[in-house]
Amino acid sequence: MSGRPDSGTGPETAGSEAAAGQDESVDPLDVSDDPQDESVDPLDVSDDPQDESVDPQDESVDPLDASDDPWEDARRARWTAVGTGAALTLAGLAAALLRLARSAPALVPAAYAGGAAVCAAAAVLGSRGRTRRALWLLIAGVMVMALGDQFD
Repeated sequence: MSGRPDSGTGPETAGSEAAAGQDESVDPLDVSDDPQDESVDPLDVSDDPQDESVDPQDESVDPLDASDDPWEDARRARWTAVGTGAALTLAGLAAALLRLARSAPALVPAAYAGGAAVCAAAAVLGSRGRTRRALWLLIAGVMVMALGDQFD
């Protein structure tokens, strides 16, 4: 069924369905699965094994491809949280020290140092496997540092 009403037809009955089966009119919006239709879709990927240049069983093709191992995904997320937390902690501490060296309101280096402390806590949580909480703490730490930047 196409989802749109046919024009000029009455209520459907068993007799009208039999007559509709004999009707050979072609609907231009109807997509048929005619096996004789030889039109080529440019977006269609060929299933011909001769066209494939890469063996799907070969694991040395793309080492950066995501694996199906959930432990590997968890390990990668943990290292990402730890690395990002450590980098943002160092950036926040460096910004706090730079703001202390020049004349800035005391709130500015305190905000950078506070954001760095939150990012350090996120790195610790990430190392323990709490990557979702670590992500939210990283976002909060960066927002605190951005608030310090606004005070400057």
